[in-house]
Amino acid sequence: MNSLDLPGRPEDTRIVVAMSGGVDSSVVAGLLKQEGYDVLGVTLQLYDHGAAVHRAGSCCAGQDIDDARRVAETLGIPHYVLDYEERFRKAVIDPFAASYVAGETPIPCVSCNQTVKFADLLATARELGADALATGHYIRSKQNGAHRALYRPVDADRDQSYFLFATTQEQIDFLRFPLGGLSKPAVREAAEAMGLSVATKQDSQDICFVPQGKYSDIIAKLQPAAANPGDIVHIDGRVLGRHEGILHYTIGQRRGIGIASGEPLYVVHLDAERARVIVGPREALQTHKIFLRDFNWLGDEPLVATAPEGIEVFAKVRSTRPPRPAVLHRRDGMTWVELVDGESGIAPGQACVLYSDDGNHARVFGGGFIERSERDAEAEAMLSRLAAMPAQRQSA
Repeated sequence: MNSLDLPGRPEDTRIVVAMSGGVDSSVVAGLLKQEGYDVLGVTLQLYDHGAAVHRAGSCCAGQDIDDARRVAETLGIPHYVLDYEERFRKAVIDPFAASYVAGETPIPCVSCNQTVKFADLLATARELGADALATGHYIRSKQNGAHRALYRPVDADRDQSYFLFATTQEQIDFLRFPLGGLSKPAVREAAEAMGLSVATKQDSQDICFVPQGKYSDIIAKLQPAAANPGDIVHIDGRVLGRHEGILHYTIGQRRGIGIASGEPLYVVHLDAERARVIVGPREALQTHKIFLRDFNWLGDEPLVATAPEGIEVFAKVRSTRPPRPAVLHRRDGMTWVELVDGESGIAPGQACVLYSDDGNHARVFGGGFIERSERDAEAEAMLSRLAAMPAQRQSA
């Protein structure tokens, strides 16, 4: 066995490295080259790189492709650029826009990993005769019986497990994550030691195809209906004002709502069908129960159904929050999670990722996308009454 838990000597083992042009994937290629692996670098062109050539923090376009090519030259490895623009648009950008129009808060990075990177690119790696596909994600995987399992990385500040919950067991068995045991500073030091030009390069944005982080610009272009104006309505039914499109709002938002009020108000619901932004007090955001769709279970045994008491797990409902105690339930074709301590500001479209515990070495049990959530009884009753009201505007 070699350092990647693959049979054979490194020199007899071909590894395709997904090179985005950033420091992380560049170091992965360098480390594997130093260990003697037969390394091939592959960079995906994912969207119109013309507009991104000079934009700092972009990914898989323009300058990043040039940076990946230079790193490959420095390391002395073959490098290929694959045009995946059409695939990326259909699998990631279009669903992202449609999700926003539906009043959700989508996570395109999950879709990108789920489709373009770990499906299309993985298939290409196999066609190139690779024994594994390596990436620069901060997550660990290790052998677990006949398969491999995912674990949170050593560097908790760089933990990317939240974005990888949808990875299938077959994909996990073929993937390798060499940076899971390293910290970000150690990775940059390694890049400098290798003489890589990207050693001090700025990290890429979470959403690579959104210029300057302005979601509204790309959504308005792809889905003009999302920019339709509508009412800002209090959860008690009072119309408080008007908005210029629900695409400008997210669940839990407080600042920039666009109305004056004597009480702090938060966005508690987006009614896409009626183009209404529902606002209310902070307590109306408190959630203890969330229902999941597209659930992906990575435990050792198949999860057909749970006992009535459920399974104790730890759940992460935002990438920036730590896993918290929860109970997983799966019965009658439905999957839901009870959050022991509750959470606020949970939005449909976000991910709920499950872990064995809340430590840095916790195992990733998978997760799903949030279909809907249940707030406390009073808030649910008010939202139900609001949904039953006629479509025309009510007076304040």
